[in-house]
Order: sequence, then structure tokens, then C-alpha cells
Amino acid sequence: MSIFFERLDHWLGNSPGAHALLFLLGLGLLAWLANWLTKHILLRSLRHLFRLFGIDRNELTPLHVIARLANIIPTVVLMLGIQAVPELPEMLVTVVQNVCSAFIVLTLALAVSGMLTLVNEVYQRRPDAHLRPIKGYIQVLKIAIFIIAAILVVANLIDRSPLILLSGLGAMAAVLMLIFQDTLLSLVASVQLGSNDMVRVGDWIEMPQLNADGSVIDIALHTVKVQNWDKTITTIPTKRLISDSFRNWRGMQESGGRRIKRSLYLDQQSVRFLSEEERQRLKRFSLLSDYLESKEEELANWNARLGKERQEQVNQRRLTNIGTFRHYVERYVRRHPGIHQDMILMVRLLSPTADGLPLELYCFTDTTAWVPYEGIQSDIFDHLLAILPEFGLRVFQHPSGADMRTLRPALAPSPGA
Repeated sequence: MSIFFERLDHWLGNSPGAHALLFLLGLGLLAWLANWLTKHILLRSLRHLFRLFGIDRNELTPLHVIARLANIIPTVVLMLGIQAVPELPEMLVTVVQNVCSAFIVLTLALAVSGMLTLVNEVYQRRPDAHLRPIKGYIQVLKIAIFIIAAILVVANLIDRSPLILLSGLGAMAAVLMLIFQDTLLSLVASVQLGSNDMVRVGDWIEMPQLNADGSVIDIALHTVKVQNWDKTITTIPTKRLISDSFRNWRGMQESGGRRIKRSLYLDQQSVRFLSEEERQRLKRFSLLSDYLESKEEELANWNARLGKERQEQVNQRRLTNIGTFRHYVERYVRRHPGIHQDMILMVRLLSPTADGLPLELYCFTDTTAWVPYEGIQSDIFDHLLAILPEFGLRVFQHPSGADMRTLRPALAPSPGA
């Protein structure tokens, strides 16, 4: 063993750079050992500690932040140990120290960024997190941290004071504002969206100019993501939600009722007065019996005051099939179990059109869910379309080929054609 050390000492004496090489190898080994001890002993101990507190390793933990900070320890070993290596140029020692300092600053910035991400993910676990998302503010903090880190990294690499770089930023303010224009506008928009409670995660918004119609799934600093009903994703710049108009259906969802506003287009030629026989037949309807009796009594009293003029039917007040049908629709909807009875409910006639006379149903369902809402609406109009002929009314529709053949049988092709 003594012979080995004598030969090693002789070789080091005859080689000018041997001492430096040997010290560099030892310094590298020491840095590797510090890195190994930190990541394999410290992190494993922390992982076992988390398990003792019942925290699963797959759950959100700050271990990834600590693992990033662990890279600082071997860097510090290199930065301090490089001074002890003999026969190294002073310039090389300075460069290594500056690079290590820059790496430490960058590592700290990444660790703080990871911690902010951790804070945001923990905050999103709260039941009221969708009311006040903080993701935009977290991203602003990250941008500020990385700007500061970039200044410090450059200052360390060029071995100058950060104040020198900061003094030059005043002249570059206009350029920086131009570069970060979208970020500044998005920051203002995010603050306005949050303070005015305009959009929350989970809201149904509609923005036709950007082909967005669906539920908000993410609100960030620069973008708002909307999952449309066809499962596509529309990304909207945050500032567009301030500069452009959009519809938020949150009020409907919170009210507990969803509006039905649909019309039946009736053939105006089928509108007429009801005969005595038709009035008696319609009294079979439980929804109309009391209405018809009270209406007949009202009309009889009114007509009795006409005197001789009542002998002509044109002077009398009479029931119409469309008016009776309108009251039937209203009473039918008021008894429907899927209609919200505490909200507006009416059946009205709109202005006649070339496509018929619109009879509009305006009411609200007792649910805001899409599928039940469509089911309730369809059930109501299924019944109305089927019951319509009982009142002598017809639905208007444009003539089809079958209608033309009915009107002119001669145009119909022969069976052998």
C-alpha cells in the first residue's frame, strides 16, 4: 500500500495538472454522494413520514418540490469546493461559481413555481373553488417570478450586479409593454371576470361568434376553455369575454326552471265558430267542462242584452275552436307534473304569418337538465298535435308531393308504370 502512495506522489509531482484533476474527481464524487444522500435518504424518509400521516404517495404532496430543491445541495458543494482545487485558472473558478449560482436561482424559481401549482391544486379541492378560481393570479405570479429569475440568472452569468440590468429596463418599458400586451390585457380581463363574477368553472356559456356553446372547464390567465355539447373544445382568449358579448346560462340553472317557448302553426282556414253539437262533444273533456259551462253562461247573458239584434248570429258572441283549444292547452300544461307552476305560464296567439297562425306555449319546466327538459317538451307537443283534430283545427305545412297527387289523382303514376 505504501508503494502505491509513493508512486502516486511521484506521478503527481511530475504531472502539473494531476493535482487539479484528482481534486476535480474527488469534488465530483463528493457532489454525487451529496446528491445520492439527499434524494435516497431524505426523500425516502419524507415519503415514509407522509405514509405515517395517511397520505398516499399518489396523492398531491410537496415531494416533487422538495426533490427539485434537493438539486441545490450538490450544486452548493461544487460552488464551494471549486475554490479548493489547486492550479485552476481564476477565470475558470469564477465561471463555475457563476454557473452554479445561476443554476441555484433557476432551481429556486422552478421550485416556487411548483409550490404555486400545488397551492392552486389544493385550492381547487374546495367545494367553492369554481366560484373564485385563482389560476389566473397564480400564472401572473409565475410570470413575475420567472422574470426576476431571468434577471438574476443573466446577472450571475455575466458577473454583474442585477441593479445594472434593472436600470436598463426603464428604457425598455415600451418594448416590454408591447411584448407582454396580451398578458396585461388578459390580466385585466381575469380580474374583471373574477371581481364581477361573470364566469365560473361549470357555467354554460354561449358565444356564437367564436363557435362556443357548452360548459366552462378551465379559466386561466390567457384562455378560457369551453367544452361544447358535441364534446369539442373551444379556447377563448380571456380578453374576448370582456370586449365581446356572450350569454351565461347560470341564471337559468340556478332558478330551477328552463323555458319552453315553442309554437304550433295552425292553418288559418280551419279557424271557425263552434256549433252546439261540437260544444256538447267537447264537454266530455274534463279540462274543458267547467270552462265551457261558465263561458256559455257568460255569452248567454251578454247576448240577452242585445235585444232584437241577437236574432242575427253575426251580432252574437260565440265560442271559437281556436279559443277553446287555447284554454285547453293552458289547463293541460298547468296540470302537467313536469311544469314549474310558480313561473310564468301562458298560451298566446302571435301575429299571423305566411306559414300559418302561431299558437305559442310559454312556460318553464321544473328541471334544467337537458334530457328531461327535452322529454317534457316533446311529451306536451306530442299530445297537442294528436288532440288538435278534436277541435276542428289543422296544423299548417307546405304542400308535399303526396298532397299534390291527392289534389290531382291524374298526375299519380299508374301501378304498371
